[in-house]
Amino acid sequence: MNQPDPQRPPVAVPEEDLIDVKDLLLQVWRIRFYILLSLVITLSLAYLIIRFSVPVYQVSSKFFVKEKESSLSGIFETTGLGMMGGDEMVLGNQMIILKSRPIAEAALDRLDFDVEYYQEEVFVQKELYQKTPIAVEVDWTHPQLANGLIRIRWSDRQTFTLSYEDTEFNQIFPDSDSRESLEDPASPSQTFRFGDWVELPMNRFRVGLTGADSEGELLIRLRDRYGLVNQYTGENLQISPMDKQSTILELILKTATPSKGQDYLNTLQAVYLENELQEKNTMATNTIDFIDAQLVVLSDSLMYIEDRLESFRSNNATYDISSEGSAIFDQLKELETELAQEKFKRQYFQQLRRYLQREDYNQIVVPSGLGIEDPILNTLIENLLELQAEKSMHASRLTEISPPVREVNRKISDMNQSILELLQNVDQNAQLLITDLEERIARIERTFGSLPQTEQNLIRIQREFSLNEELYTFLQEKRAESAITRASNTPSNKIVETALVNRNPISPKKALTFLIALILGGAIPVGFSLLRNYFNTKIKDGKELERRSNLTLLSSINQSEEKGNLVVLNHPRSGVTEAFRSLRANLNFILPRDQPSVIMITSSISGEGKTFSSINLASVYALSGKKTLLIGCDLRKPRIFDDFRLKNKNGLSTYLSGQETELTAVIQATDYEHLDVIASGPIPPNPAELLITDRFRELLLEMRECYDTIILDTPPVGLVSESLDLLQLADVCLFVVRYNYSQKQFIEHINTLKKQQILNKAYLIFNGVEKKAHRYGYGYGYGYGYGYYAEDQEEKKSWKNWLGKGRGV
Repeated sequence: MNQPDPQRPPVAVPEEDLIDVKDLLLQVWRIRFYILLSLVITLSLAYLIIRFSVPVYQVSSKFFVKEKESSLSGIFETTGLGMMGGDEMVLGNQMIILKSRPIAEAALDRLDFDVEYYQEEVFVQKELYQKTPIAVEVDWTHPQLANGLIRIRWSDRQTFTLSYEDTEFNQIFPDSDSRESLEDPASPSQTFRFGDWVELPMNRFRVGLTGADSEGELLIRLRDRYGLVNQYTGENLQISPMDKQSTILELILKTATPSKGQDYLNTLQAVYLENELQEKNTMATNTIDFIDAQLVVLSDSLMYIEDRLESFRSNNATYDISSEGSAIFDQLKELETELAQEKFKRQYFQQLRRYLQREDYNQIVVPSGLGIEDPILNTLIENLLELQAEKSMHASRLTEISPPVREVNRKISDMNQSILELLQNVDQNAQLLITDLEERIARIERTFGSLPQTEQNLIRIQREFSLNEELYTFLQEKRAESAITRASNTPSNKIVETALVNRNPISPKKALTFLIALILGGAIPVGFSLLRNYFNTKIKDGKELERRSNLTLLSSINQSEEKGNLVVLNHPRSGVTEAFRSLRANLNFILPRDQPSVIMITSSISGEGKTFSSINLASVYALSGKKTLLIGCDLRKPRIFDDFRLKNKNGLSTYLSGQETELTAVIQATDYEHLDVIASGPIPPNPAELLITDRFRELLLEMRECYDTIILDTPPVGLVSESLDLLQLADVCLFVVRYNYSQKQFIEHINTLKKQQILNKAYLIFNGVEKKAHRYGYGYGYGYGYGYYAEDQEEKKSWKNWLGKGRGV
């Protein structure tokens, strides 16, 4: 295992990520005032949104749904119908029923929601519920303009005026589902009396004054039933199970009027329970109606037979039956009672078959209510009725071709067919039993021959009376059981918790709104600044310049606020002068000591400050006592002669072209000690060829003997080619990049030259850096803006004078 070397210094962790974070923080600090302004704006907007938005509240209640119990679920699963017995299906069905249009309509029938009252406030309209200064009664049998605001004003307790406020209303016609739109209806000009009907072509209602104010105004909106049902069965009402392991549903209603939402949820659940109880009672009611119809016929037959029995006994003076006749009577009575019950069952089966064939399920009686104990048939009938109820629920909001309705129709058809097949079997069994009973009765009746004729007739009448009496008693018992069942029925489901209001509005959410405003207030200016910097093609950061470039950044030059290029000579205590002194000091570490040096200064394009840098670098060398020569090598755009008030008649171009043979003739002394200049001279037709001649090389060699430092102000590398040839003649090349002027793509050009080993002795100068860039860490001129240099002192003095004037000094 390798052991760490204790003598080896630890490897430094790259600080690139840390520098990036610091740059980001500095950039954010630079736009802090914009961030503050943005925060003020977004937080103000958030406050206005919260202040002038109508709050929406959440009203919730809990409703228990009893699990469906089915003892024959296995049988249904084998027939493809078992899925309807699952708890999830039952729970899903109840959720759909609770949100169905029939239940909503029944609930709205009990609530006074067809007129909404609004009180106008600043930018909002607040709905009033129950406690309103006026009450409106609408005649919905008359056409109405609904779903738009109507303003009602009154200045006394007798009359009022009304005006249509909205630009669009719905025309509602009675007994019609059509809803036509009417734009800009004309408001009536007449006044109306409280308590009288307002008779208009498209409105009929009356207004009652219920408050104590003798003057005022209120906005009302008439709501048609179709729109109300859509509102209370739409997304505002959410129904979902509270837990996967329970069948308790949570009903959540979003509303701007909490008390109104409470009334609706409570009424909705009450209507649902009443409908459930009514469905349960429907089976018992059908059974009672069926039995009542049978009892009417039996009652008449029983009275007729009773009269015959009494008349026969009176006429024949015969009241008792012999012991032999009594035995025969008991046997016949038992068999005929059984026969009558089987015929009653068969009659029910035939009637049930007719209902199924006609698909008339409203009058079907459950067999158990008539004493027919067939568990399979009873369960099939009960589930058929449940499927029919489910179909009715779907039909209230879906068409016949919709998938849910088609699926329930398929189940009903399959169930109908299963019941018909079962009825065929039970009817055949009943017929066989009836035939057997009739044969047994016929055999016993043949023993009547041994009895007297009078006794035989008495037994026949007595048998008929007893049979009808027992059947009548049996039906009376079943009717009583059904009546008791109907009276004792209670809903299987129940309300666990009535509607409660969450007093914290769900919209707008204050904390979330202010948080979003806070995030946006900071993110918008920061994001804008980052995007602006990302898409900015100009160099504004010295650190970015170093990261992008393969050359070393030697110095950063502050932007000069002085006129002219002679900053170092005219303002020796300025920050720019000190930057050039720093540049000179850095060059001393690069150039050989005690030897003449040739420094070439160039740039990518014109305007980046290479001439300014050349003049001031030469000046700072001259001020240090070194004999310095500044040569204007930019033969295309001669400039440096003008700054020193020299002539450009003779210069480098005339010497290189041979027009001037003496070198001393083109060297011009300046007004400053130790600083001479060779101007560019008149613009020649072939500047590139002149600079690459041996004559220019010999010129530099000769000048090295006379001067300590030679500064070459060369043309831009990106525009002409001769500057690249001059690199071989210079000891060092300074590449000028200007703040907020040079393009970032220029750095790639510099890197390409570096890779081609053309710029082996080249360094960068970051020129024209603004003072604010130094403050935010974008430059390298330490001390700028902190009162160290003369211009900083002047700036501080100007601020003090301004503040002093402000204080009245």
